[in-house]
Amino acid sequence: MDSIKITDLTYRYPTADEDVLRHVSLSVEKGQLCAVVGANGSGKTTLCNAIRGFVPKFYKGEISGEVLVNGKDVQREEIGITALEVGFVFQNPFTQISGITDTVYEELAYGLENMGVEPAEIERRVEEIMGLTKIEAFRDRDPYQLSGGQQQRVALAAVLVMNQDVFVIDEPTSQLDPQSTDDVFEIIRLMKNMGKTIVLVEHKMEQIAEYADKVVVMDQGQIVLEGTPEEVFSDPRCEEYHIRLPQCTRIALELKKEGIGFEKLPVTVRETVETIQAITGAGKDGQERKG
Repeated sequence: MDSIKITDLTYRYPTADEDVLRHVSLSVEKGQLCAVVGANGSGKTTLCNAIRGFVPKFYKGEISGEVLVNGKDVQREEIGITALEVGFVFQNPFTQISGITDTVYEELAYGLENMGVEPAEIERRVEEIMGLTKIEAFRDRDPYQLSGGQQQRVALAAVLVMNQDVFVIDEPTSQLDPQSTDDVFEIIRLMKNMGKTIVLVEHKMEQIAEYADKVVVMDQGQIVLEGTPEEVFSDPRCEEYHIRLPQCTRIALELKKEGIGFEKLPVTVRETVETIQAITGAGKDGQERKG
């Protein structure tokens, strides 16, 4: 079953001379993590806003085509109703955090309180999500006194506690260091393991290769490549669309130039190690196998 189904979507902002999305069609299955990549200005964020119903309702403009989330047309639904099914995480956690709570615990409870959830249920859900996302140590701290990486984890937890089925996450690690990036992706892994459907815009290809079920490449408002990470990152057209390949894949391509054969290009560290071991005949301990 498709959680998200987009059919022939075209959209133009009110003051623009050209369409920013052009005949986009995309299906994302329930429980699937779909990564959207592409150069700046390719339409990635606008696609996210279409899924959450913000175009054209909030941004106005001209639109054609259809966007269904869990079978419902988001262009016909009220934005508030769509928000009950689609959680959104901004690139900058400053934008996500409410600014009216004094502690992380209150920040996670804030959305549930607005929905009129019973206090006992709020406490249960907040405690559960803080434990799952490993942010208990922050519970009594002011969200604005946290580091950027800590704030992004809180922002993800504050959305996850709302228990929507679909999550749209727009470049959550663009301002984070490697350790904070890993922490954020552990929460994204948690979301995936919980069966959530995720559309993720991200530039860090190593993480996309590791976590994504599907990769979509956008260029000038169109989907130009689509498939598994292995299918997309092994496509020579990636260079044409200015897609940076995972480091492991780039290393494999250099080795291939030196005459080392690969049946398929690896995209993760694990695949690279296993492939090189198979080619060289080395065992897991790095020693050469004896015949």
